[in-house]
Amino acid sequence: MIILEKLGGLGTNLRGKRVAISLSPSWFFVPVITPYSYEGNFSLLAASEMVFGSALDFELKRDIASRMLQFPHTRATTPLLALALGRLASGTWLDRVAFYVLWPMGKAQNTVLDLQDHFEALVHILREAKPARPRHPEMLDWVKLIAEASENGAADADKKDKALGPADEAFRSGDDAAFLARMDAAREWIDFELLLRVLSEIHARPLLLSMPINGALFDYGDVSQPAHETYYKKIRALAQRYDFPLIEFEEHDNDPAFFDGHKYHLSAKGWMFYNRALDDFFHGRAPEDRTRL
Repeated sequence: MIILEKLGGLGTNLRGKRVAISLSPSWFFVPVITPYSYEGNFSLLAASEMVFGSALDFELKRDIASRMLQFPHTRATTPLLALALGRLASGTWLDRVAFYVLWPMGKAQNTVLDLQDHFEALVHILREAKPARPRHPEMLDWVKLIAEASENGAADADKKDKALGPADEAFRSGDDAAFLARMDAAREWIDFELLLRVLSEIHARPLLLSMPINGALFDYGDVSQPAHETYYKKIRALAQRYDFPLIEFEEHDNDPAFFDGHKYHLSAKGWMFYNRALDDFFHGRAPEDRTRL
């Protein structure tokens, strides 16, 4: 939701632009993401720009508003935004008229928020300004960089595991059935498709990057590889529905060296694979064959 609000707020400014979206499988293995994670990253400017902008059609805004209203603390950030979300989610012709009555006030709110954002950005730039360093583009030796990252990461893996303890209780699964039921019940699938609809409507050029499943999260259950494959098939199907490229790094499923000690984030080795994919993407190169490393 946070990602789609930010991209939806930028709207047509992203038309034809490359945008990389990083996904975590752990989002799709819990029925409901904690509201604190959403509220802690919520941007009033992004949400208001999306709601009162013209890049998204009314039906898509209505579906997004319905999800946003499920986070009551953030919808109350401003009475105007809360009122607009309620009218959008309702979708009746009378509420639709009411939303368009609120539109001019929403545009005025966006102007104020935008000016505030520009001012704060200018202050930060002036405070942190440093002389620009000359750039010397060069071809990177990804094989060497990944090998070095793998070696360095392995040296710290045991220490991190001891310091951080066992896998999170929320992800402990008894069997395939429990794993699949929890995955199917996750509301993040709704949010993910809303994000894809936003990317499609604003005509961005996205690359979807999905971290592989970290088997260490399921140390206390018996989740099979075919069950893991269900996740990859589901996320591939959604990407293909909107004709967006996807790299899910499935060959590193259950590769402990791909993750750091927290088990939720990439290790140095994992980041090197991500860095190479991003380097290829933003330079317009086709992704290299990742299975050879």
